[in-house]
Amino acid sequence: MIELRGVSFSYRTDVSETAALKTGGVSGGESPEDSILKDINLRIGTGECVVLTGRSGNGKTTLTRVINGLALSYYKGTLTGNVLIDGKPAAAMPSWERARILGNVFQDPQSQFFSGELAGEIAFACENLGFPRAEIRRRTDGVIRDMNLDGLRRVPLDRLSSGTMQKTAIASVRSVSPEIYVFDEPSANLDEDASFHFAEILRALKQQGRTLVIAEHRLSYLMEIADRIVYLDHGSVTAEYSPAELKGLSVEQRRVLGLRSPERINPPRLPSPCEETKTGRGTPLIEGRAISFRIKNRNILAGVSLGAFPGMITAVTGKNGVGKTSLGKILCGLIREQGGKVLIRGKALRPGKRLPLVWYGANNINTQFITHSVSEEALLLSPRHKEHLERVRAVLKQLGLYEYRDAHPAALSGGQKQRLSLACGMFSDRDICIFDEPTSGLDGAGLLMVSRYFREMAGTGKTIFIITHDNELIQECCTHCFNLD
Repeated sequence: MIELRGVSFSYRTDVSETAALKTGGVSGGESPEDSILKDINLRIGTGECVVLTGRSGNGKTTLTRVINGLALSYYKGTLTGNVLIDGKPAAAMPSWERARILGNVFQDPQSQFFSGELAGEIAFACENLGFPRAEIRRRTDGVIRDMNLDGLRRVPLDRLSSGTMQKTAIASVRSVSPEIYVFDEPSANLDEDASFHFAEILRALKQQGRTLVIAEHRLSYLMEIADRIVYLDHGSVTAEYSPAELKGLSVEQRRVLGLRSPERINPPRLPSPCEETKTGRGTPLIEGRAISFRIKNRNILAGVSLGAFPGMITAVTGKNGVGKTSLGKILCGLIREQGGKVLIRGKALRPGKRLPLVWYGANNINTQFITHSVSEEALLLSPRHKEHLERVRAVLKQLGLYEYRDAHPAALSGGQKQRLSLACGMFSDRDICIFDEPTSGLDGAGLLMVSRYFREMAGTGKTIFIITHDNELIQECCTHCFNLD
């Protein structure tokens, strides 16, 4: 079904960086500086499920772009070797034919949306390919039902949670029912249950004879579906594993390879921050009391209360769409609560007064950065004296960002942007930091790196909230857990 013979690809840096700046990095993949492919020989059979994995920035996203045709057609560069789709040279296939055979789901779902509402987005691909009206309706209704999205049919896409946006992107591809599905980090914004529900969808597609290519760091939900796990290192295929072989690797071997756990990790049992505030320890650094928030006729938050003390790392968990991001934005003052109040050091403050005191690292990391270089972004809210500059250099080195200090933030990979957000939070001189899904798209090595960094931040007395679905992250660094349901 898919065959790559001696395929190499390198980006034409000026064009690739321009595209990244315009789009914020389509699909959140590797940066042009890091990602080239070198003599890839790979055959993926009809009905096979192949997982592409490896450290961030080693070519997984680039390989999906070569398969789906974005390399050369959108990302300019040099491609050598042969790419065959169903036995035909991919370069000779018109775009409409490839779109009918091959569907794509990017890590950043917003980068592939064309409509303003959920139902319209799911129907768009069918409309674009000229399906009859009745068939479009049948397909759209079917995938909305199968993906449990019926209650959100008329909701504007920009009002959806990141996880629901991801499910919408998946549904829009399913509506066309292509022979080949190419996914780039499809679980990045899905909660644990949603990931395994997605795995059942993949299983059904595989049983229907569909071919699945999945670039992914989170591996556990794929172990019962994958036929092969292909490991990329510096743009080359250096190993292949069966699921059993991958599970057989020791923890140390996986860490050397930068891999996530192939086993499902249950949420660790951690105390609730609410219990901590009742112990008589004193006044919390930040506290939300009976916070309520609604959009139109839909309750997002109803009477939510929590608080935290210095040094605490609190995971804020819950299913997609329950209001975790809304809660984070209310605590920092980006949106106004409609009921209740937020106190900092025991004093109730309106949103405008909270903003200078609370750092917020957005889930959509592409919206956060405003300067022209990594170093300028890290220094944006910081003094420029010599000691501080040395500290910034040290932290950028610690987070693997120093060699990109002069690069535009938009040209970084998704994982590098997440790490830059952490550095910005540390240097914001704010005692309260909120990070929304900071490990989406991070490999195992990146997860351990940011976990250590969160612990270091907490050790300086900062209070940290992490909105997350990532049980590995919670296990590595969180001291408390607040489940929003």
